Amino acid sequence: MPLTHSPEARSDAMSKRIQNSEARVIKAIFPSITNHHNTLFGGEALSWMDETAFIAATRFCRKPLVTVSSDRIDFKKAIPAGSLAEIIANVIHIGNTSLKVEVNIFVEDMYQDVREHAIRGVFTFVAVDENRKATKVWTDNL
Repeated sequence: MPLTHSPEARSDAMSKRIQNSEARVIKAIFPSITNHHNTLFGGEALSWMDETAFIAATRFCRKPLVTVSSDRIDFKKAIPAGSLAEIIANVIHIGNTSLKVEVNIFVEDMYQDVREHAIRGVFTFVAVDENRKATKVWTDNL
């Protein structure tokens, strides 16, 4: 069920589960994870995004999951060494055996109150059973 439906179309249990599944991770950008431009490697950012999305998806369904795709990833702002990155993941769509998680990274100056949106992407996960077969991600009695 897409989350674009009205809140009335979702159960209270599902709405609460979505809200409680948000994941937030903060990372310091040290020179060891930057490129020759002294900014965060894109691959490092993608890894963080996938991991944080996985955490949010797992918190939602509490089942084994596999990443099956990542939608368009928009790198809007470079993340320089010496800054902080906050990765925020939220479940945005629930299907029968899959769910989508939107991930946003914000860059924050360590020494000033400046925070900007840097990267956005969407990751899709499928819940799997002990035989690695797709299984339902949601039942009302979770």
